[in-house]
Parts: sequence; C-alpha cells; structure tokens
Amino acid sequence: MAAPLAVKVAYSPRAGAVEERALVVPADAVLLEALHSSGVLERHPEIDLGSARFGIWGQLRALDAPLRDGDRIEIYRPLQVDPMEARRLRQRRQQVTCSRRK
Repeated sequence: MAAPLAVKVAYSPRAGAVEERALVVPADAVLLEALHSSGVLERHPEIDLGSARFGIWGQLRALDAPLRDGDRIEIYRPLQVDPMEARRLRQRRQQVTCSRRK
C-alpha cells in the first residue's frame, strides 16, 4: 500500500487574499477528491466545477488528474479584464504620470 500524499489547495477569492490549506489524501487521489477534502468548495460556493479552471503548480489540469506528493492545487478565478487591455491601461496611466512631471 502506497503512502498518503501531502498536498495543498490554494484559492484567491479576491485580489490580495489567498487561502491555502494543507491536507493529506490517499495515494491514488485525483484533483477533484482533494478539492472536496479541503472544504474549499463548501466555503466558496461561487466556485463552479463546470466552468472554473484548475491547475497544479501553474499548469492547467483536469479534475481527474492524479496527484503527487507535494502538489499545490490552484483554483483560478475568471479574469475581470483582458490581460492585454490591462497592460494598455497601465501604460496609458504611466504616460500621463510621466507627462505631468515634465
């Protein structure tokens, strides 16, 4: 019989806040089982298993992905702003700030 796995489940419900829970799961556990064991789905009913995206150490994974010891499971929030548009907005703000200083 294989040894249980120590994993972490991380979720950021809003910018600047991160919840991370360490847990021990059976050796043959998959991502979905760890999510249920962590209690994150009960604490955050806004997480929709059908549309949310999940990953392990920054790599997208399916709910049936097998786990390994030391994995960090991440629950990704939907983007509020397109990353390219956010970059353009930051650049415009920076240009305005620089032109005011001159």
